[in-house]
Amino acid sequence: MMTLEKFRVTNFRSVMDSGWIGCEDVTTLVGINEAGKSNLILALWKLNPAREGDIDLLHDMPTKEYTAWRKNPGKYEFITACFQIENSLSAKIAGIAKCSPGVVSNVIITRYFDGEYSIEFPNVADVTAIQSKGVVDILSSALKKINVLEERTQGEAGIKEQSIQALTAAEQLIAGKTELTRGDSADITEKLQVNVKAAAKSEISPVFETAISDIEEEFKVFDAPNPKDAEGVFDLVFKEMPSFVYYSNYGNLDAQIYLPHAVKLVNGESVPGFDNAAKVRTLKVLFEFVNLSPIEVYDLGKNPEPTQGTNPQTRQPQMIEPTATEIEDFASKKEEREIMLQSASSRLTREFAEWWKQGSYKFRLHADGDYFRILVSDDKRPEEIALELRSTGLQWFLSFFLVFLVESKNTHKGAILLLDEAGLTLHPLAQKNLVEFFDGLAMNNQIIHTTHSPFLINTANIDRVKVVYSDNNGLTVCSANLRESDDRLNEKSVYAVHAALGLSVSDILLNGCQPIIVEGVSDQYYLNAIKLFLIRNGKLTPSKEIVFMPSGGCTNKAVNAIASLVCGRNGELPCIILDSDKIGKKAAKSLADDLYKGAQNNIVEVDSVVGFEDSEIEDLMPSFLFVPYLAKLFSHLDDEFKPTSDKAILPQIEEFARNNSVDLEVGWKVSMAKSVKTQLLKEKTEISESIIERWIKLFGTLSGS
Repeated sequence: MMTLEKFRVTNFRSVMDSGWIGCEDVTTLVGINEAGKSNLILALWKLNPAREGDIDLLHDMPTKEYTAWRKNPGKYEFITACFQIENSLSAKIAGIAKCSPGVVSNVIITRYFDGEYSIEFPNVADVTAIQSKGVVDILSSALKKINVLEERTQGEAGIKEQSIQALTAAEQLIAGKTELTRGDSADITEKLQVNVKAAAKSEISPVFETAISDIEEEFKVFDAPNPKDAEGVFDLVFKEMPSFVYYSNYGNLDAQIYLPHAVKLVNGESVPGFDNAAKVRTLKVLFEFVNLSPIEVYDLGKNPEPTQGTNPQTRQPQMIEPTATEIEDFASKKEEREIMLQSASSRLTREFAEWWKQGSYKFRLHADGDYFRILVSDDKRPEEIALELRSTGLQWFLSFFLVFLVESKNTHKGAILLLDEAGLTLHPLAQKNLVEFFDGLAMNNQIIHTTHSPFLINTANIDRVKVVYSDNNGLTVCSANLRESDDRLNEKSVYAVHAALGLSVSDILLNGCQPIIVEGVSDQYYLNAIKLFLIRNGKLTPSKEIVFMPSGGCTNKAVNAIASLVCGRNGELPCIILDSDKIGKKAAKSLADDLYKGAQNNIVEVDSVVGFEDSEIEDLMPSFLFVPYLAKLFSHLDDEFKPTSDKAILPQIEEFARNNSVDLEVGWKVSMAKSVKTQLLKEKTEISESIIERWIKLFGTLSGS
């Protein structure tokens, strides 16, 4: 299995370079119309479409470049995606390529306008230098051994001097160097190329030859084959790459379906006047979902009719009425059809109720002669009404529910779903339900969806949101920095996020919420993850929505700005969570003496929860959740990072990085927080009772209980 980590669109329609777009189980691309959201997921779809999705040079190449590029499409890539590879698959690839599984734990796949692909394994290190110590030790050891050996025969006279001279020359060549480059390896190899005549029982020659062999082994890293070039690797990666399914038209069901037409459409035959492919697809999945066949429903509902026969007495043609047995058989079939439809109706009603929260709906699938109908009633309107007479939102959600629930489990099992402007006809509360529906689907399929509705943004997982906007040249750009687009047009692109988060804070927006101030974005990720975990496992039932708001620092000024926005009408200050490092301790004292004077209980220091000094928000999490991110961060090192559980983890990571000359990139803490959140919220993640008790204690403190 391969999981999409990020993708990058280049040279595609309005997108010259989107930048890397990180992906989660559910990823939301938000922006105004014409920002280029659709172009991003269309390009990704064409990386490996489950169906259709052919490359169209005329429309897919940037218009201004088409004339120059069309004759050499293989020169230009348009989509690049980075996938994380499941352990069993990376082990299989490593076995073929004869390398470490960690080297092939990620793969980057690129597609070009001529339809061809290339792959890269980003963890393959481009070795430019090695430590000199290994080679120095080999040379020194060989010299010591040869110095005490003697030439065995007259025929090998001079071999000792030649060997010592060659080894000494190589040793002098690298004297004082701590690292050796590819050029050094060539120079050393040249110095050791000595043509000596050794006796059959020579003691000197084996030592010299072993030294040369050992040094060659040291230098092999410069010429190690790239796993991508191993025979069979490309085919295996391509075979295992997830397919992409693109949806922009969801095909609302018709309330009344003519069964003879349904039989033809489901069998792939054409019906005059019925060419809506989306509706045909929805029709097919409806019957599949309820385990019915339209031909079966049609045949079981046929009425007994007179047949053409011959009068046995007059020998004249006459119509023969059905016999009592035949009539009884037809009645039995109709009863069977009715029971089948009742059973299917019950299943549809029951399973739809798990997703739709805007009322209690009851569906009845009814067949009358050649017609199949969908009737709907609810607790407020018990009378049955045809589906097409109910709201467009209900029609859309039912059709959407059927298509995705059926196709994601069958023909698109494991595929990545790309949804373009889903749910626009839904009521805002129904759009919120759609977000929950996405989370359910994401257990089997990653989802990337575009929207400009604030109600389709999950504020508890704001790290999933990327803003899509146009730069000064009118080209599409995508960013995880929700404040990056700064001109008036692009402020509109991110407005939906601002609305969803309540960045323009007021009492109305925060009514019914419990705001809690945290120092930074990474803290927000960790605490949201813990909150969602506890709620999902029945350990937390908050009476108010808990909203974590990063202040951008722990200074009085930063906290003052946020607190003034979110404090209640009575002036009650919100809780604030601070790290217990030196800076956090200083901030806690300063706030307690100033802004929070008299409200010191609203300042929560991490060490009071974790139980050891200098702890930070990260120390609330069990260390194994950090492993995937840190394993990738330090994948090129021989040493393995092993944290000590009773000390703050961040200083340990930073010290390990310094000791191994690893430069930690800007924003690494936020990236790590995202990874930890993803790990924690995986369905089968098991957390010890002691950690869960710690989290319950923290949230109890925050709620004042």
